[in-house]
Amino acid sequence: MAIEIKPVTSAKDIRTFSEFPYQLYKDNAFWVPPIKADERKALDPKRNPAFAFCDAKFFIALRNGECVGRAGAIINRLYNEKTGKKYGRINRIEFIDDKEVSTALVRACEDYFRSEGMELIHGPLGFTNLDTQGLLIEGFDHLPSIASVYHLPYYQEHFEQLGFEKENDWVEFRLTLSEVAVKKGIRGGEIVKKRYGFELVNFKSKKELTAYGKQIFSVFNDAFQFLPYVTPLNDDMIALYTQKYFGVLNPRYIKIVKKDDEVVGFFVGLPSLSRAMQKAKGKLFPFGFLHVLKALKKPDVIDMLLTGVKQEHQSSGVAVILISELQNEMLKAGINTMETTGIFDTNQNVISNWKNYDHIQHKSRRCYVKQI
Repeated sequence: MAIEIKPVTSAKDIRTFSEFPYQLYKDNAFWVPPIKADERKALDPKRNPAFAFCDAKFFIALRNGECVGRAGAIINRLYNEKTGKKYGRINRIEFIDDKEVSTALVRACEDYFRSEGMELIHGPLGFTNLDTQGLLIEGFDHLPSIASVYHLPYYQEHFEQLGFEKENDWVEFRLTLSEVAVKKGIRGGEIVKKRYGFELVNFKSKKELTAYGKQIFSVFNDAFQFLPYVTPLNDDMIALYTQKYFGVLNPRYIKIVKKDDEVVGFFVGLPSLSRAMQKAKGKLFPFGFLHVLKALKKPDVIDMLLTGVKQEHQSSGVAVILISELQNEMLKAGINTMETTGIFDTNQNVISNWKNYDHIQHKSRRCYVKQI
């Protein structure tokens, strides 16, 4: 039977779109499901503030009335202004291993982008760089962090047969700490603090942490402004991410560095919630939150979600202070394993640092691009 591509227009379509991965990855030991309510919110222009600077359409692929794939098509106007190019972003694409399905979904996205005057399609990418991004191409037998992605191995072949080429790759590491390395890092951090007058801020409560929310995101906007796929977060987006993430963060693993009472760098670590999210099955209530609370209280892995340092201080060793202090907290809690999030494979400074640890580079994900 022919594939029907249906634009997502109704509440029923949104449910079908957001539920499809749960069918596709059923019984997969490595897929980490997102919260269903958050996914539905992301598709709603009235509830997702990213629609203030993005246009988007979403599609489901049907065969005999059954959903066999989905894809989103996003135009981030701010990013196109930043780059001077006419990009469309393919987003949240999932499909069965059937080239008729993947081809139909990509063509639907391309048709929409052409109608809006776009000339290039790249992705998978989200509304912002804090949304899902990248296609997993290595590490299918490793559990991702909640800040990463998971896909099935056949996706890469589908993308490349459709004419997509590599634009950028991210690599991810698992790091194992040793007391010797941690003590060395702490000594280095103390030297940097004395040399430049930096001050470390620790947190004991979520209330203390939330008070720094706007300053943290201000550093974020400054630190990442020149990276691919990044656009500055406005106040509404900052409020969204503060509400979404700050409620589940353990303040113990958040570190801030200040200079002259100004925040110049931050580190956000999070006890791994991947297993907890699998047990929650996309719902925090009535019982999913119990799995999350347990994971937050008794972690055995820390996910290194985000590190940001203001441009003017990036060569001053602020990151040394942040990482060393996080590792000290981990050893106090009896934790010796960290999972990094994606690092561009061209960022040899950070990669060479991770290789100083007992490590494995176990996952890679790719952003593809093609002309349309």
